[in-house]
Amino acid sequence: MKYVHLYTLLLIFIFCNCCKGQITTIQRKEDNHNQSENKDFTTSQGPKRITRNIIQDSKGNIWMAAFDGVFRYDGKSFTNMTSKESSARFFSILEDSKGNYWFGSVGSGVYCYDGKSFRLFTTKDGLLDNGAGSIYEDSKGNIWFGGSGGASRYDGKSFHNYILDVNGMYEDMTGKALLKKQVFGISSIIEDKKGGFWFGTNGVFRYDGLSFTAFTHNGKPFNNVRSIIEDKKGNIWIGGADGLWRYDGKKFTNFNQRFVGHIMEDQNGNIWTSSGKDSNLGWALSRYDGNTLYNKKPTVTEIANKPMVFGILEDGKGNIWFGDFAGVHRYDGKTLQIQDFENTKSQK
Repeated sequence: MKYVHLYTLLLIFIFCNCCKGQITTIQRKEDNHNQSENKDFTTSQGPKRITRNIIQDSKGNIWMAAFDGVFRYDGKSFTNMTSKESSARFFSILEDSKGNYWFGSVGSGVYCYDGKSFRLFTTKDGLLDNGAGSIYEDSKGNIWFGGSGGASRYDGKSFHNYILDVNGMYEDMTGKALLKKQVFGISSIIEDKKGGFWFGTNGVFRYDGLSFTAFTHNGKPFNNVRSIIEDKKGNIWIGGADGLWRYDGKKFTNFNQRFVGHIMEDQNGNIWTSSGKDSNLGWALSRYDGNTLYNKKPTVTEIANKPMVFGILEDGKGNIWFGDFAGVHRYDGKTLQIQDFENTKSQK
């Protein structure tokens, strides 16, 4: 593969700024390392604004990162976990192997919640950027954050930063690199089965621990990449402005050319995507049948259509969750349920 130049793209956070709100910056309490107790959580019916990311924790609870807070659903009710702590807009979420929760905001830093108190990390602590569009834990327990201009790796004590520039991507060995104002960022980070790290940005990079390799398709760099996953067979899936692609280690295969915002593989090997529609009217939540992925024309089923579809999750019961402009939805295989789950509505 050849190293390629990065082209300017709209930062992943700007992509969703159609919500017309303004970023609220959180005032830090005393210093960067203070922890604040959050004893009074507010229960609600769930997020009502853009819901960007959804996970299920080790106890079976569903967590949602939304522009009106971080919400937890215990199977009966929703709780806004950050309402007393922050008015920031939240974009990404992770439960790490130690049971801590990490919340990435839009411009207000990264919060770590240990179940009792919050700790806020910002650029003053060494974080490369105060926005985190993606959060990932690697096999060694390091936490990675994708933000504007690059990525940060947190080893539990300090941050190590990786910088995007016009020549590619590199590790800042000095710890003093000055981050230039960027309009592109890291929207997806994964570690593959061989220990290599993939970064989705305005381009695709793989880091082997020593150097970065830029990947191209048909001799061109990938444009505005939003999602990268590795499936059970070891294939790398890439979604962004150039559509949906699969890389088997030797060649790339294109599945569609519509903008793809999120990719998820379910327990049966089906590939789920959020993508633009052929008519350019709204977005679709679609399922690619895993048994036909190697056919010339895989079987694709459109499950739902919305003005926009964001993060996708399969829970332990096989339900599919996804976010949109107005909150969260759950699909049980037959019907599509709205976020309060009290009134079941079939997808029309």
